[in-house]
Amino acid sequence: MVTKKEYNKPRKSGAFKTAKLAQRIVMIIIGASMMSVALEIFLVPNQLIDGGITGISIMLSHIFNIPLGLLLTLLNLPFLIIGYKQIGKTFALSTLFAVVLMSIGTQLLHPVDPITVEPLLAAVFGGVILGVGVGLVVRYGGSLDGTEIVAILVSKKLPFSVGEVVMFFNLFILSGAGFVFGWNNAMFSLIAYYIAFKLIDITLEGLDQSKSVWIISDKFRDIGEALTERLGRGVTYLEGEGGFSGDNKKVIFVVITRLEEAKLKAIVEDWDTEAFVAIGNIHDVKGGRFKKKAIH
Repeated sequence: MVTKKEYNKPRKSGAFKTAKLAQRIVMIIIGASMMSVALEIFLVPNQLIDGGITGISIMLSHIFNIPLGLLLTLLNLPFLIIGYKQIGKTFALSTLFAVVLMSIGTQLLHPVDPITVEPLLAAVFGGVILGVGVGLVVRYGGSLDGTEIVAILVSKKLPFSVGEVVMFFNLFILSGAGFVFGWNNAMFSLIAYYIAFKLIDITLEGLDQSKSVWIISDKFRDIGEALTERLGRGVTYLEGEGGFSGDNKKVIFVVITRLEEAKLKAIVEDWDTEAFVAIGNIHDVKGGRFKKKAIH
């Protein structure tokens, strides 16, 4: 009789869990606060919008004179329920916490005068602050906009990625800003949205973005040793087989930072100018021996 093997999940100490929870709470507070500042100190006073539910809330607040914070909470609530059912309790609670904080922040900051009334400056600095704020919340397990949840669900049923669905939604939302605030403001809003989009990526991936590298060469041993000695990175040799030739191949796998990419290419070319090199971005690296060893 074969019994199902049970795997015991490693237990972490209470102090570790408390520290991680505290870190999550602090980072979500900072992220939601930055979002509030971006909206009320830069974007909203200059009639600029962000994409998603936030953009819809800004336009409805302007048209019907309803407090922005109230709309942000009410319009995100249905998506929080969907997120709870589809993604999980922790995500939903983190998102609810972030949205409520953002809504309170926008209400408190509403009477504060904007730092600038120049639309371009507002778009640039508002986009930067907004992007970092949203990125922090997402990095620590939450969300500040319900359209991302919808995009995840829609992408499962249609042949489109999450990013494509979000972009499709935001195309209509940013176009709507042209009718509400004028087309000049809509174009400035597009600048703010693009900057925020890029800063979200940077916040999620970090400035020291990691890259995975696959190298196929007959001189794999020489290249591997050179990467270890000159770049300070450990390498892994994988077994491969040529799809056309059927020959056995050794594949070098190594993880580097983007600042090391040029040096890696130079090292490979020193040994084999015909080597196959494939480089891809990695969002997160944990465990193993990713840390560099000292090089001289």
